[in-house]
Amino acid sequence: MALCWFLLSFLFHSLYAHNDFFTSIGQMTDLLYTEKDLVTSLKEYIRQEENRLEQVKDWADKLDSLTITATQDPEGYLGHPVNAFKLMKRLNSEWADLESLVLKDTANGFISNLTVQRQFFPTDEDQTGAAKALLRLQDTYQLSANTISNGDLPGVVHKSRMTVADCFELGKIAYSEADYYHTELWMAQALTQLDEGEESTIDKVTVMDYLSYAIYQQGELERALELTKRMLKLDPNHQRANGNLKYFEFQLEKQRKPESEKEQEDIKKEKKVLDKRDAQRKRSKDPLPERKKYEMLCRGEGIKLTPRRQSRLFCRYFDNNRNPQLLLSPVKQEDEWDRPHIVRYHDIISDSEIKTVKELAKPRLRRATISNPTTGVLETAPYRISKSAWLSAYEHSTIEKINQRIEDITGLEMDTAEELQVANYGVGGQYEPHFDFGRKDEPDAFKELGTGNRIATWLFYMSDVSAGGATVFTDVGAAVWPKKGTAVFWYNLFASGEGDYSTRHAACPVLVGSKWVSNKWIHERGQEFRRPCEISEDE
Repeated sequence: MALCWFLLSFLFHSLYAHNDFFTSIGQMTDLLYTEKDLVTSLKEYIRQEENRLEQVKDWADKLDSLTITATQDPEGYLGHPVNAFKLMKRLNSEWADLESLVLKDTANGFISNLTVQRQFFPTDEDQTGAAKALLRLQDTYQLSANTISNGDLPGVVHKSRMTVADCFELGKIAYSEADYYHTELWMAQALTQLDEGEESTIDKVTVMDYLSYAIYQQGELERALELTKRMLKLDPNHQRANGNLKYFEFQLEKQRKPESEKEQEDIKKEKKVLDKRDAQRKRSKDPLPERKKYEMLCRGEGIKLTPRRQSRLFCRYFDNNRNPQLLLSPVKQEDEWDRPHIVRYHDIISDSEIKTVKELAKPRLRRATISNPTTGVLETAPYRISKSAWLSAYEHSTIEKINQRIEDITGLEMDTAEELQVANYGVGGQYEPHFDFGRKDEPDAFKELGTGNRIATWLFYMSDVSAGGATVFTDVGAAVWPKKGTAVFWYNLFASGEGDYSTRHAACPVLVGSKWVSNKWIHERGQEFRRPCEISEDE
């Protein structure tokens, strides 16, 4: 028996040695099967002590139904961000509560199973990451807390509602980050659901305690005072509420006695102009200057090409100057944007090739990294939420074929290109605006590779995405939407070798679905005769 548990422990250790589950929907699917196994183990225990454990049995029945549905279409199920968040929350918090309940009795079999598996569960970081992803989606796609709580997202198959406890947890995570804007939104949603009669272990006073403070921190004293009075009606002896009541009344009295009428007008004017989310950004020192434009592009509110510019975009069969590999079967090429020139290739990677690439990559997926502009060293970053793996041509003939295909179409040397990078985006997965090439103030960006700067980017879309997940170019307003089996290509450098700053781009958060991409970063070395240098800097 001990040997069995050792082997089980080793198996799970090999599967989950790397956490950050929330950064990859593909790897999160394994957690659904883990949870399903736990439910099976739990039901076996229930059969032994059913009469004394009715509370535990109810829990198991609920999760049994959920996991059966979820494992029929794991990626589709976890493509709904609420399902992903609730999976993180269940495995990180709620199973721990259940363990405490079961420990009150003798349940050696179930506890042993749960204890072994729990060490490979998602962590607090995963639960917080999934929660922050929901907040990010809420902001980017301008969704109300009620819309998310009801699961009313575009293209969803596995609709899931959030409970009062779920909403409260989101609000608490925002509160712990001093994000009072989102604290208010989610505590208000929790309170609304309680007012509508939803049963919960979370009481109204607790919710209003957080809510009133969040509102106060955003400068709305009158609303904070109103909520505090409501709290005291429910719990007249609430110590903090009684203290806050006196403080809020004192502060309001000070506001009602400004030095002059002009000052009062200024205060009113300031309140009208106040944008709570902008204020929160300022508090959190948001480092992204073009966030509003980035989010607009993600919502499909980008700059539209003029009819004249649109008329210059074409679709064509392309053989790259009669390349022998493309003569009999030229590829379908479509112009997506004119400056910078972004082209899409249709039906460029087959379903079987995509399946092979994903199978090779999935066991090796690790938290995606970025190149430190100062040191050139790869490191994780909070603005890149995905997991990636690198595949070499010598590992599998499919990768070799893909590399050759890119070379035939682009005419660029692949020997000096980076390996094929495969990425799977997690809950609300994104990659905020960035450049692929190393700029002049980053002289050591790719020094370790010794192949020069990144001259071009080739990006395969290996899945359709139900909502969100566009590739947007923030400087020019272009948006390219994922379509399975296609690829997009653009040059990061002008022929002179100077960087094209109009190629600054981003991967928008995935709202619903699982986004798989793979990309090839092509470098300067080896292209000297394939793409000759021009004299002018911007040519």
